[in-house]
Amino acid sequence: MFLEEIAASLMWFSYALIPCLLTDGVAVLPAPQNISVQSTNMKHILTWSPVMVPEEIVYYSVEYQGEYESLYMSHIWIPSSWCSPTTGLECDITDDITATVPYNLRVRATLGSQTSAWSTLKHPFNRNSTTLIPPGMEVTKDGFHLVIKLEDLGPQFEFFVAYWRREPGTKEHVKVVRPGGIPMHLETMEPGATYCVKARTFVKAIGRYSAFSQAECVKVQGESLPLALALFAFVGFMLVLVVVPFSIWKMGRLLRRSCCPVVVLPDTLPARLSLFMAPRETCFQTQKCKKWEIHPETFPSSKCQLLVALQ
Repeated sequence: MFLEEIAASLMWFSYALIPCLLTDGVAVLPAPQNISVQSTNMKHILTWSPVMVPEEIVYYSVEYQGEYESLYMSHIWIPSSWCSPTTGLECDITDDITATVPYNLRVRATLGSQTSAWSTLKHPFNRNSTTLIPPGMEVTKDGFHLVIKLEDLGPQFEFFVAYWRREPGTKEHVKVVRPGGIPMHLETMEPGATYCVKARTFVKAIGRYSAFSQAECVKVQGESLPLALALFAFVGFMLVLVVVPFSIWKMGRLLRRSCCPVVVLPDTLPARLSLFMAPRETCFQTQKCKKWEIHPETFPSSKCQLLVALQ
């Protein structure tokens, strides 16, 4: 008798379960499971487990409901702007979460005309629970300039950058940088010194900071400046050696042309004139040489040149 009652109960349960699993003779899709939100640095990703249907592509729809929709719009649900529908197993809901209030999230599966029940996130999500991690950064030197480039995390982020000269008793300087993704000059470095940099993020919308990143250090070579000065001095010395003698030679030529211009005789004169060279003694004794006038006192050489005047 007892066994007959158990068999009747199981049969009744089976008859009650069949309408829930069948719709017009077709099995209803199971709802997605294991819904969760992974949020890092204000980037929010909703994930879920797949609904397995052999040789079929299952689509998923995502909807959200904020505090405003819940309190003032009769609990209306809004489809996600990026994931309705999607074939993936995650949805970037960052653009849907626009306020620091609790959000309800739900997912359902669709296959043709079949749809599953909605699976709702167990606990509402608030973006102030996001995990903030230090930003990625690249510290370099451009000559004697300390330069940092920070990871671009979006317009909501500010970066607090601390930098210092690595030696005892040095004061730490802090500079606010916004936005990321652009190289920024921090400090003009001294030769031979080592400078270190670390950074952390700040999100004003939730009023939270990340931890500081690991410090990264760069060193400026101490001999760079003397080497550059020596190079410039050598170049300047070579310029002086070249320019000064050239200037003196050029000035001498200008003075010579100004004071003692060169006289060029007409082409007809050499055909009519003869040039006589005589010993100095002859020049002293002879005052007239045919048609040439002699001026021996103006020529100190052993042979005097005749200055000719055409008669």
